[in-house]
Amino acid sequence: MPARHGLAWKRTRWAAALLALAVTCLWAGTWIATPSTHRLRAAVASLDKAHHTRPLTPGQVPRYLAEAIVAVEDQNFYQDHGINLQGLLRAAAYDLVHRCECQGGSTITEQLAEDLYLNGSDHSIWGRWVDIVLALKITDHLTKTQILDAYLSQVYLGNEAVGAQQASSAYFHQPLAQDSLPQLALLAGLPQAPSLLDPLTNPRGARERRAAVLAAMVSLRFITPGQARQANAAPLT
Repeated sequence: MPARHGLAWKRTRWAAALLALAVTCLWAGTWIATPSTHRLRAAVASLDKAHHTRPLTPGQVPRYLAEAIVAVEDQNFYQDHGINLQGLLRAAAYDLVHRCECQGGSTITEQLAEDLYLNGSDHSIWGRWVDIVLALKITDHLTKTQILDAYLSQVYLGNEAVGAQQASSAYFHQPLAQDSLPQLALLAGLPQAPSLLDPLTNPRGARERRAAVLAAMVSLRFITPGQARQANAAPLT
């Protein structure tokens, strides 16, 4: 094995070991402070109030929106326990080798934890570890449906819209329940870069991102290729 590749492999192993140790230590250190179901719901309600939104209930989340957001943000959402260990290890190894904080790997649950408890502002290594522990705790106390509902209630989608309901009003001038597949796919693509992908200011970028969302939905068999083609042909707003 070439020396350079051997060094990279050693760094990867060290990154994996350090990540496992950090998660274990944080899990033990924050066990007493585990948020209860009541506290989690209170945190969600508090965040919704601050953003002047109402939390979505399971019946208010369109099926295509739930499927689209999972397809592009966290394909293992329904199988994982709040974190994507493989993604974390890959991101940690990449950052260690390149000496940067370049890779993400956050799950939907981690993104919710960051917004609930860290105000979405702590991007330090310590904040990343806290995200991981809180995501594990959230998964212990809330169902996947509750997590997804909370996430879609507070995620920023550009154009001063917080949550899917506000975004539907901002972009389509109608309630979320009336949105079609192409509209819901567009919304699901916005969390990646809300301002950059705003369909009102960057229609080309928004259209390309919507196509990527629809392709991801096809790959997971949420929709058929025919549905994707028809949705891609629809106007943006």
